[in-house]
Amino acid sequence: MPKPPFKLVAIIIIIGVIAVFSWQSWQQNHDQIPSDFASGNGRIEADQVDVTTKYAGRVKQLFVQEGDLVSVGQILATMDTILLDAELAQAQAQLAQTHASVIEGEAVVKQRESELKLARLEYERVLLLAQTGSISQSSADQKQTVFATANAALAAAKAHTNTLRQSVNAAKAAVTRIQTQIDDSTLTAPVMGRVLYRLAQPSEVFPSGGKVLTLINLGEIYMEVFLPSAQAYLTPIGSEARIKLDMLDFAVPAKVSFVSPISQFTPKQVETHDERDKLMFRVKVRVPHELVLSHINQVKTGVRGVAYIRLMPQQGLPPSPWPDFLTQLPPQPAPELAPELTPELTSKSTLKVQER
Repeated sequence: MPKPPFKLVAIIIIIGVIAVFSWQSWQQNHDQIPSDFASGNGRIEADQVDVTTKYAGRVKQLFVQEGDLVSVGQILATMDTILLDAELAQAQAQLAQTHASVIEGEAVVKQRESELKLARLEYERVLLLAQTGSISQSSADQKQTVFATANAALAAAKAHTNTLRQSVNAAKAAVTRIQTQIDDSTLTAPVMGRVLYRLAQPSEVFPSGGKVLTLINLGEIYMEVFLPSAQAYLTPIGSEARIKLDMLDFAVPAKVSFVSPISQFTPKQVETHDERDKLMFRVKVRVPHELVLSHINQVKTGVRGVAYIRLMPQQGLPPSPWPDFLTQLPPQPAPELAPELTPELTSKSTLKVQER
């Protein structure tokens, strides 16, 4: 079998080398960004929120499972409130009793006021007769004593009624305290998110502050990157940004929501220019809440990617356009993308507990 000519082999090798260099050059140009942009590696993050019991008690019902999407205020679980219900009934009865005592005390005050009025009239009449000598002074002194006694009785009745009114306030406070404990026994979602862990089962007893559920806060989706001091200085709050995830073909629009005022990875003594370049500042790039809502079922935390941030342009120069690989934005979602967040379903969840 004849061997291929040497020239043909050389041409094939040259073409292969050119193709490799062309691909590398295209890849570098494809990912190359202008000088007024910064970039950093990171991953999609969201804060974890623990749903805990405020008071010790037994879990009665849980209405969600791991992975469920929940909205703000949605009822997630209820605690057993049998003892609290009994205490509330007792406190309400005590409140009604104190109300009745106040009414009785006010009636006594009116009675003492009438007695005082009569004693005053009799004393004034006897005092005139005593001055003309029609009756003895001892009779006038007796009427004066009766008048003073009626005045003291009225003051005592008023003081007792005021004490009863304070008892009403104390009884109201007791009812409010117990009702607050009952209300706190219904655990609701403090944020819009997804159930990450279900840490309880019905009939389990938890101490005060016991974790029942852990949620991922989908209302705050962000990526944290670290920029050198020169780029962090040119990154104001609200700067436009794009997040390019490894698993997506499009870029996610975002904005800078936080730039740390304190550097990290800082040497103890910064002396040379190279050491100053090691100063890094934490920057948080936040995805708009509206975009998260429209793609709520596709949001996954922990996905890695790169955040690209537009820096303040140099004075007198226009801002550079976004590179081509960052111009493709997320597609428009279907209207039924997040049915779990409809108000109807949230109200139905609340209705279940009310009916129970």
